[in-house]
Amino acid sequence: MTFPRLRTNALFARGLIVLLMIVTLLPFLSMLSAALAPSGSYPSGLEWPSDPAWGNFAKAWQVANMTELMTSSVLIVLGTVPAAVLFATMAGFGLAKLTTKRSAWFYLVFVIGLTLPFEAVITPLYFEVRELGLLNTRGAIILPLIGLYMPFSVFWMRAHFLSIPQDLSEASQLDGARRWQEFWMVQVPLARPAIMSLSILLFLWTWNQFLLPVVLVQEPTRRTMAGALGAFQGQWGTDIPLLCAGSLIILAPTVILFLIFQRQFVAALLQGAVKG
Repeated sequence: MTFPRLRTNALFARGLIVLLMIVTLLPFLSMLSAALAPSGSYPSGLEWPSDPAWGNFAKAWQVANMTELMTSSVLIVLGTVPAAVLFATMAGFGLAKLTTKRSAWFYLVFVIGLTLPFEAVITPLYFEVRELGLLNTRGAIILPLIGLYMPFSVFWMRAHFLSIPQDLSEASQLDGARRWQEFWMVQVPLARPAIMSLSILLFLWTWNQFLLPVVLVQEPTRRTMAGALGAFQGQWGTDIPLLCAGSLIILAPTVILFLIFQRQFVAALLQGAVKG
């Protein structure tokens, strides 16, 4: 009686996974089929064209100045992700290992930040960036993103450091290590999976950032690739195949990065699930 039931449950689980995979891949397949349609046409749903127009990708790359946009996106990512990960790692360690119960309200500030809608701060953020003289610069994107990423990043890293046994900290202190030495030589190497997964998430969010670059930067070549999609859509919005080809080019780096580092990402999630 038990074996047939387990087999039925396994088949149901596999079928559900396959269904979710289809639902996930369907939009990408629809965009791909539309991107391969003749330029200037209107694709009708999910239909593979008889004569795929692969040249749409080259044309989309050229008309949208993808080379300059990719360079700008890389600069924004390099200015945002390392700083955000460094600050979040230090803050997470401090909140997990160095604070007392009386100072727990520090952590509540970051938790409240998780509930703040991103759209709610875009207007005051615009005036603040304008007063700093950073409008239409990459700094107008980098500095706000570092701050906006802090609530989730600190929450993520604090959860990891809480899972590290306190005995490890006490042993390092008995060996004569100071807190700063313990952080860099003991805690950071153990936090490598959490740091890697957080870096991947912040990279994806920064690369796909759309609203902030459009509002704070007028020059399309100084935005992220996703942010420049607004101007690209306004200029070529009637050319659906070209627009879909440009969108796939923008999505390609994030998909490739996730496929490369998916093991580290899953390892960090499993680590938190087992220890937490």
